Amino acid sequence: MLVPKYTITNAILKNIGVIDASREVIINAPLIPAWEAKFKKEAIERTVHHGTHLEGNGLTNEEVKDVLDGKEVLARDRDIQEIINYRNVLKFIDLIAEQMQHSKKYNFTLETLLKIHAITTDKILHPDSSGNFRMAQVVIKNAETGQISYMPPPAAEVPFLVEDLINWINDDETKDLHPVIKAGIIHYEISRIHPFLDGNGRTGRAAATLVMFLDGYDIRKFFSLEEYFDENPMDYYVTLQTVSNQLVLDTHERDLTPWLEYFVKGVAIELNRVKEKVKRVSTDARIKNKLGAQIELNERQMIIMEFLHRHGSMQNRDFRKIFPDYSDDTVLREMRFLKKKGLLKKVGGTKKARYTLS
Repeated sequence: MLVPKYTITNAILKNIGVIDASREVIINAPLIPAWEAKFKKEAIERTVHHGTHLEGNGLTNEEVKDVLDGKEVLARDRDIQEIINYRNVLKFIDLIAEQMQHSKKYNFTLETLLKIHAITTDKILHPDSSGNFRMAQVVIKNAETGQISYMPPPAAEVPFLVEDLINWINDDETKDLHPVIKAGIIHYEISRIHPFLDGNGRTGRAAATLVMFLDGYDIRKFFSLEEYFDENPMDYYVTLQTVSNQLVLDTHERDLTPWLEYFVKGVAIELNRVKEKVKRVSTDARIKNKLGAQIELNERQMIIMEFLHRHGSMQNRDFRKIFPDYSDDTVLREMRFLKKKGLLKKVGGTKKARYTLS
């Protein structure tokens, strides 16, 4: 059976701490339903956009949103189909996670993995290849030089390697691993084995996300594993390939530590981003409790309220520091809105005005 080799470094420990601290804030933050739905929708949009863009899809973020909203977009049929497919993959892993919540037995199956791939490549690959292991040798080439950068295992070994991985996922000892480390190993192994003709990256990231969900790390479904990877795709692919190309006699001797450091750091950065947004929006919930009514604040208004909660007051000179990209008139308009709603009050004259929470 698979026995991954890696070391829990200080960098990994530090970022696991960031992940767990962010998770606690996110899952315990009081959010009104409108913001809950908004964050979930944004996470789906970001996951679909970055997850497909990472694999070469040319649609912009706005075009992806239009496709997901059912609007017509002028683009290649394949690009549009990839967006639809990955949205359907996220629906599928949500369904699987919900079904597993009602069962005490943790079980990640081969059928689940093949189904994820079948949905990922629906109407893109030939039906004989969609949801089925590759039957031929494939190579990963450098897009610029044409040189082979990675040679995956022979096709004949794929079923046995995947079976090893699934047995490892369901093993009792593996269940004690931190969910993010486990997800990172799953992602790496699917990329290394490269079990399919196409769609291995999306399938690997979806499988890793599903296992995090099954281990209680759905984190309100506000996060996207893909955005961090897509910010610098070269780092993503080079880190994967550097580990896979290690010269060892046995593939199980490859040291996954560099990949896990990279993966865990990415999850930490993503969850910290989500945490900061949730903290600002939590101000909205506190306002609801205070006023007895729901007021949905925009991003700038939430930042103002969060600043006041942290610092107690704000002056005009703070505008530039908080909102370097907006004019003073724009910020004053937001202040007047909050003042009208009874959320803050103005003390002093125009030039030396100071704003505090009501």
